[in-house]
Amino acid sequence: MNEGQGHGNSLRGSLSLGQVVFFGLAFVAPISIFSIYGVAVQSSKGMIASAYVIATVVMLFTAYSYGMLVKAFPNAGAAYSFAQKSINSHVGFIVGWTVILDYMFSPLISALFFGIFITSYFPAVPFYVVVIFFVTVITVVNVLGIKIAANFSTLLLTLQVIFCLSFIALSIKGLVDGKGMGTLLSTLPFFDPNVKMASVLSIVPLLAFTYLGFDAVTTLAEETENPRKTLPKAMFLITLIASLLFIAISYFLQMVYTDIDSFIDPESAAMQIFAYIGGNIFVSIFVAIWSTAGLASAVAAGSSAARVLYVMGREHVLPNKFFGYLSPKYHTPVLNLLLVAVVAMGALVLDVMTVTSFINFGALFAFTMVNLSVISHYFIKLKKRSGKDIILYLILPLIGAFFTGSFLMKLDYHSLLLGGLWLTCGLIYLIFLTKMFRQPLPDLYGSGKETGLEPRASSE
Repeated sequence: MNEGQGHGNSLRGSLSLGQVVFFGLAFVAPISIFSIYGVAVQSSKGMIASAYVIATVVMLFTAYSYGMLVKAFPNAGAAYSFAQKSINSHVGFIVGWTVILDYMFSPLISALFFGIFITSYFPAVPFYVVVIFFVTVITVVNVLGIKIAANFSTLLLTLQVIFCLSFIALSIKGLVDGKGMGTLLSTLPFFDPNVKMASVLSIVPLLAFTYLGFDAVTTLAEETENPRKTLPKAMFLITLIASLLFIAISYFLQMVYTDIDSFIDPESAAMQIFAYIGGNIFVSIFVAIWSTAGLASAVAAGSSAARVLYVMGREHVLPNKFFGYLSPKYHTPVLNLLLVAVVAMGALVLDVMTVTSFINFGALFAFTMVNLSVISHYFIKLKKRSGKDIILYLILPLIGAFFTGSFLMKLDYHSLLLGGLWLTCGLIYLIFLTKMFRQPLPDLYGSGKETGLEPRASSE
């Protein structure tokens, strides 16, 4: 019986490339662009499509780094495992501790938005009832197994894609009928000589938020068929597909509704545009699908959070009996999923700003450290320093680290304060765990030899 694996059980490798891509896209939630469009287009002075192109390039650098590391370490611990094995165990712990913010609080914010949307349309339904229903659904789906969670996310993602394509089709019809710019082609969403580049760059960190989750598929490394090949492809495809949707949607949003200063409320500007091109029925359809998008994203986020906690528990960095437990029946980290559910219930007491602050800090910190981990593992430890290697293992990840690190530093005071406090708590726990760094983390005593980190090549 392998210690730290819940009575000898292990995560089962059964997911295909398509399932992993859909799982990641569900976390990203392509429909989320409509939620931030009004604020983003006004901040960028109308060049949001151009800003998305820049954000795409930045995210591709980080996706590249994740791909390089998952080839070396195909473990469910994701950023935690990457930093732990590329830099050292102490840094790995801090990265794992911080990335938990991103994954653990994502279901919470989805529950919060879901509750706000549903109760605004059905005021008679208590907010707490909606939140409890939401958390129950995502927990049950994740407990039943990763394939059920992936299929559930795929179904709900399909609805989002259909809606996005329907919006583009309605926009094209509106433009042909003379609405908005009255033409299908224009360079203004990409380049306006009257707009300063500083305005465009200022909004890129916000747009990067819509990409959060593309990295979560690395937590499925031990449940994916041939993860060393599948996951790098999946992350590239997730980033590219999401980017194409974001750029196309932002382009048509601006083309079909040119007066970006006339929004009644920038935070709900998309609703105003929907009513303009499709009437109230289209608005209602959006609300319904947006609600399901929250479910899909929360399932993916909860699954990812539970697996990072599982690996940290399996390696005895967190209490093994709880965090390292797997259900013998479902082969899922049930106790961790229940903990995620408890945190998600925080939607009853926390506000959007606080939760978003935690998520932004955790994600950008992890992105930066993953980029640096590529340099540490390949360039420094493996001494890959030939002409081509300098580009692949130093310059590219360094560019990624520069951009994500810059975004991290540009977060608002609220985000940096809360994130910093969480980081401090992790550091205090690490000091306690290592007795003032005089002892190595438990994994270095050999527990890692018993973890069964190698994923299974195919489903059983």
